[in-house]
Order: sequence, then C-alpha cells, then structure tokens
Amino acid sequence: MANERLRGAITEANLTIEQVATRIGVDPKTVERWINMPGRKPYRRFQYAIASLLQQDVSYLWSDEATSAEVAETGNAELVKLYPHRSVVPNTTWPKLYAKATHHFDVLVYSGFWLTEDAAFHRIVKEKAAANVPIRFLLGDPDCEAVAQRGMDEGIGPAMGLKIRNALLNYAGLFGLLSVEFRLHSTVLYNSLYRADDEMLANGHLYGVGAYMAPVLHLQRIPGGELFDSYAESFERVWDSARRITSPTDLGGTGT
Repeated sequence: MANERLRGAITEANLTIEQVATRIGVDPKTVERWINMPGRKPYRRFQYAIASLLQQDVSYLWSDEATSAEVAETGNAELVKLYPHRSVVPNTTWPKLYAKATHHFDVLVYSGFWLTEDAAFHRIVKEKAAANVPIRFLLGDPDCEAVAQRGMDEGIGPAMGLKIRNALLNYAGLFGLLSVEFRLHSTVLYNSLYRADDEMLANGHLYGVGAYMAPVLHLQRIPGGELFDSYAESFERVWDSARRITSPTDLGGTGT
C-alpha cells in the first residue's frame, strides 16, 4: 500500500514532490517510488532529511522505524566513553583495540604521525596481517588542497604534508605485508577513525586545533544502533574515493 502519511506530510508542508527531491538531493521519481511502491523506503540519511524537512518524526512517516527518542537512547548505549581530548586517551588504548580485530582493522587519518611511532601498534599490525585480517590505512594525500588547508587552519602550513610523508616512511615495513593496503584520500577530514571490528575510536576535528586536543568517542556497535554505523559508512565512502599506493614514495598512486 502507498505511503499516504508521506504524501500527506508533503502536501501539508505546501511542497511538491519535485521540491522535496531537490531539497534532499534525489530524483523526483525516487520520491514518487517512496510514496507509491509498497515496501520502498529511503536510506536512513534520507529518512532523517525528509523528516526534518517536513517537521515530522521518522517513525510517523515510516511506522516500522524507531522513534527519535529510541534512536537517541540507543545512541547513548553505543558510547563506551568520551574523552575530552585525544591527548588524555591512554597510549595503550590503540594496541588493545586493534588486538581484538578479526575482520575489520581500519585507520582513517591525515597523518596520524604519533601512531606510526608506536612499536606496540606496529607489532599488532604484523600479527594481524599474519592472521590474514584485512588491514586498511587511509592517509591524506600530502599534495591535495584539503591537506594544505588543514595545515593553514592549524597554523603549521606545509608541515602537514610533510608529516604525512614521514608517516608513510615510518610505515615502510608494512607495505609488503599481505592483507595490508594503503590508500591516499583528498577529502576534508571531519574525524580521524580507528576501527577494530565492532569498536571504534572517533577523533573529531576542530577548526584551528590539532587533533590531539579534540574529543574522542569510544564507540561500540549494538543492535539497533546507528551512531557506530554512521562513522563506519563514512570510512567506506572515503575508502572508495581514495587511490591505492604500493610504497611510501609511490605518491602518484596505482588507482583503486
């Protein structure tokens, strides 16, 4: 049966299907399918965008979805611990986190230089690579505009690109390991992400402040939660847009 609640909410908001589609960035025919085709509904990010646009609760427009209060409560349960700054997170946290990895071992940073000097972390990478755990490193392209801008924002200028190059050199011994892949990205980095299976450290970035002074969320995935998955999906989007490199000096890349 058609989604009459969605149709009615659009009408009540004095909007057309075309206007809704333009506001949330989809084709009008997609919105029509969400209304007219039974069982068809948007991805979660579009559900929230439409609900916000129409000033309705997601659970009203799609009755099988959790209410906003339920989503918020579950999100709180996903938060293991909040650190006000990365600098106060114990150094042993990262090796302990990655020691648990069996199917996801992901790192998304610009340079993450401090981690490249951690001998315990290098040991964990080698152990997990020997166990055939897929390991993915995403570092910033030292020559891209986003990295240059971040360097200016932090007041260190070209030093940001140099930190990335030095980080790659510190990782030189990991490039030849099976199941380890390095890619360079050119995206604006809103968060540095460190994922091991269903746990993650998300280090937010603040304008003009080094990441070591920004908050860190220790998250765990739980059934029905969306917070962890939102960060995990962000990692995947950056990974898909990044280019593969095969050595610390192979900054020209070999493609994805």
